[in-house]
Amino acid sequence: MLGPAENGETGAMASNDPSYEQSKQVAEESREAEWNLPSFGRGMYLGSFELGLIHPQPQADPERVREGEEFLGALRAFLTERVDPLAIEATNKLSDDVIQGLKDLGALGMKIPKEYGGLGLTQVYYNKALALAGTWHASISTLLSAHQSIGLPEPLKTYGNEAQKREWLPKVATDHISAFLLTEPDVGSDPARMAASATPTQDGSGYLINGTKLWATNGVIADVVVVMAVVPKTWEVGGHESKGGITAFICPMDTPGITVTHRNEFMGLRGIENSVTEFEDVFIPNDNVIAGVGKGLKIALGTLNTGRLSLPAICVGASKYSLKIVREWANERKQWGSPLGQHDPVAQKIAFIAGTAFGLEAMLDVASRMADDKRRDFRIEAAIAKLYGSERAWEVIDTMVQIRGGRGYETGRSLAARGEKPVPAEQMLRDMRINRIFEGSTEIMHLMIAREAVDQHLQIAGDILLGDGGPAEKAKLALKAGAFYAKWFPSLTVGPGQHPTAYDEFGPLAKHLRYAERSSRKLARSTFYAMGRYQARLEQKGALLGRIVDIGAELFAISSACVYASTLAQQDPANRDATYELAGLFCGQARRRAERLFDELWSNDDDAQYATAQAVLGGRYTFFEHDVVDPAGEGPMLGAAKATRQNVSVR
Repeated sequence: MLGPAENGETGAMASNDPSYEQSKQVAEESREAEWNLPSFGRGMYLGSFELGLIHPQPQADPERVREGEEFLGALRAFLTERVDPLAIEATNKLSDDVIQGLKDLGALGMKIPKEYGGLGLTQVYYNKALALAGTWHASISTLLSAHQSIGLPEPLKTYGNEAQKREWLPKVATDHISAFLLTEPDVGSDPARMAASATPTQDGSGYLINGTKLWATNGVIADVVVVMAVVPKTWEVGGHESKGGITAFICPMDTPGITVTHRNEFMGLRGIENSVTEFEDVFIPNDNVIAGVGKGLKIALGTLNTGRLSLPAICVGASKYSLKIVREWANERKQWGSPLGQHDPVAQKIAFIAGTAFGLEAMLDVASRMADDKRRDFRIEAAIAKLYGSERAWEVIDTMVQIRGGRGYETGRSLAARGEKPVPAEQMLRDMRINRIFEGSTEIMHLMIAREAVDQHLQIAGDILLGDGGPAEKAKLALKAGAFYAKWFPSLTVGPGQHPTAYDEFGPLAKHLRYAERSSRKLARSTFYAMGRYQARLEQKGALLGRIVDIGAELFAISSACVYASTLAQQDPANRDATYELAGLFCGQARRRAERLFDELWSNDDDAQYATAQAVLGGRYTFFEHDVVDPAGEGPMLGAAKATRQNVSVR
């Protein structure tokens, strides 16, 4: 139903173009279709609010907690004693000493099991480490995340065979930096258009890879990469046949034929080593195929189910740091005879940051413990955490910069040069912006989560709404679907959220859980109405689907805040009241956002705005641009862009 959904570019939805249908089929065949474990998020979108799936939270192993805290202490000491974040900004690089120090700490192997030479940290403590490193400089957490969350370690742990694990995991746990090469210059979120090829050799011993990969974080300094390339659909070597398809290959970067042609530069993350990498007849042996031919996209999507949790971890760290920044600044700075924080407009902003930081940490903690516990399907929760975390954290950092005023816009280096504390506010804003694009843009995440949210509806009624069968066939399918909906829809009428004593064990937070339960059923009814109203056209209603997803995200965030507050209150009774205050603050904010989204489901300007956008694209309003001077399309910059590019290796 929904289009392909996975990497950095903003996605579009439906089209009558046959290539769209082909792309949709590729993505659909690669997604994890089975639901073998219970899912709180999936049930929530269907109006089944099963709080018992996330509460009480799984207990952490005390020994693994001890190990995690010990590593955090070592990481903190390393950052504060040996890493100068201003130097990273000045040189646009992580120094060799910093990278070697991370290797010596074992930071490359945080998520790799001990049996393969790693530290074997839990997802919870891996996230804490990324958050800590990210507050010191986001390029450090990005390097570590790109290496472990989507680089070779994660796909190899999940999909690799034992021989591959024994050979490569000890290397990437200690001194081999890895990267993930999927995106191409002409391929954003559309995997069916992938051009990189992997042609079987005549002797059947391996493949020759040709193509160009773009935006590979760590690509400039990587020792080994996972590269995605297309094996021809049908081929025969030595009597063996294969359907081909996108395939994942382990590729050492010292293999002949690989050239890093460019180190990309970005708005933020100034220290990352992000590459354009070209492959020319690069030989990869059969032993370096992960999970088999044609499994590449499934590996990419499955890896991201867990890998996405790294981004909300970085967002949590930045949000909590922002709270510290505004607390200190709003007490220190005096305006009109009072501390800045006592002025109501600023106080409102501080409260937004405080509540949001708590909510983001709660959502991350709930999803991460699910990942560690492995008894729940958390793909929706991880996707929501990425989507919601990146959007809310961007608002938090922007708000923090606003409170800092001119000092929020000034660089930390400039502040230090004139004797002030080098708060990296503007750097944080630049660094945070990419998280709304990395590992699935907000638009792509909306489509992907919407696809999972309506999965059961598609299983029951998809052929009726989207199929091309005749009236007789659809009538037969309608009888089957009717039997399901005759039971399901009435179940959305009443629930615990209507009972005034439901969830009383959560004290003052119970009312928010009752709201979430009621709203879960309301959301399911709204989704059903939308399916009936738009039928096959629903997949063209990306903005509507995005609101449905965002409502569910707010409900999951509210639920997580209440559950997490309950957990913290038990662990630290002395701060119980303060914890509940933060949770209640966030829940109130989230409820108001959810109510606005509910209103906008049916009262919006979507159709008019879509029509206007098409008119813009068709040139109707070009008269309005007549006084624009385009620095990218006129003058010396245009000449430079047209100049022949010299491919010079930067490795």
